[in-house]
Amino acid sequence: MRIRPRNSGWPLAVLASGVLLLSGCAQFDDSAGQQWEPAPELTPEAGPQPEVPEAGSQAVPNEPPTSQTPVPPPDGCKDFDKAVIATCLDTVSAVAALPTDGSTVTALAAERSSGRVFLVGTSTEKSEFASIDVEATGDGGLTGLALSPSYGEDGLVFAYITTPTDNRVVRFARGQPAKPVLTGIPKGPNGNRGALLADGHGSLLVATGNAGDAAAAADPASLAGKVLRINATGQPADGNPKSDSPVLTSGLHSPGGLCKTADGARLWVTDRAPAADALHRIEAGKQLRAPAWTWPDKPGVTGCADWTDVIAVATSGSGSVQNLPLTEDGSVGGQPQITMNGENGTSYGRLGSLDPVTPDVAVAGTVNKDGGDPVSSDDRVVLIVRQPASGSGRD
Repeated sequence: MRIRPRNSGWPLAVLASGVLLLSGCAQFDDSAGQQWEPAPELTPEAGPQPEVPEAGSQAVPNEPPTSQTPVPPPDGCKDFDKAVIATCLDTVSAVAALPTDGSTVTALAAERSSGRVFLVGTSTEKSEFASIDVEATGDGGLTGLALSPSYGEDGLVFAYITTPTDNRVVRFARGQPAKPVLTGIPKGPNGNRGALLADGHGSLLVATGNAGDAAAAADPASLAGKVLRINATGQPADGNPKSDSPVLTSGLHSPGGLCKTADGARLWVTDRAPAADALHRIEAGKQLRAPAWTWPDKPGVTGCADWTDVIAVATSGSGSVQNLPLTEDGSVGGQPQITMNGENGTSYGRLGSLDPVTPDVAVAGTVNKDGGDPVSSDDRVVLIVRQPASGSGRD
């Protein structure tokens, strides 16, 4: 079914301020020749989800709308919710926001089982960007996406995938076959999910599962259960704790996502351990210490976004966003404020990924077709607005 372009021309200024761009100094051989310019300064608007006005209208910063019009339910692949920017995908396990000029949102959205990657956005039709061969057994498939640190020059994208023999990192450009970057990451009956993030300093972070073997996470000779830091060719990045090793830290079970502050000074990884889901602060050269926060009820943590005073964590089990207030030193300062759960903000069901577009807006993918309760327009790509730090929230 043909997907109509959505909300062409509406201003992103009603959603966020600033633009979080992935930049660095990595160089690649192949290039897609894409260019971009820095975005203008934009104005934030608070709220549990985007309230998108008609094109050309003006919103009052930090003032929520005075009335809410009920959103009709989806009609096939047509979704009337203006926060929805793509519909009728299959289990959106990973998303990556593209550089923006501030007027629109464009992102890549990956399907876990098919290995297809789509270009989606507020003013573009859904179109296939790439197709990668994957094996989706044992929670594997295509589970991570990240733009090249020099995406503006080379147009390259990294993906974390499962193959019949291993888990690996590959890179590709639009319409081109994927090329291996880092291979031989252990594969098991489970624990195959991985996550990717450009670190803001020209390198790529890779969070790997333990492949069903808890001992592998503590084994320095294994790539399983680690956060790795590599360069464009898959080699250990300059400045790693050990020059001959890609390992930045160890002790993961089944990572859900990686995120950082805009300057890359603070790094996080979410993890689903046997006893509880957890959020960890990454410290180079050390095993993961006591988590910054744990969820004994195991909501299924996935992607995250560090918005300086709040870190938002998406969940695939409970279908919510957990907003943790942060202190000045980056510690968690209180209970999470839970949003996007149907009680506090519209629920889109199970969220499988999250990636910031600006300092106030993130793009997320749903995974309702993988054990959830899908509606006719699932799975979808949606926009989520940051929550102001409140210091506490519901348990």
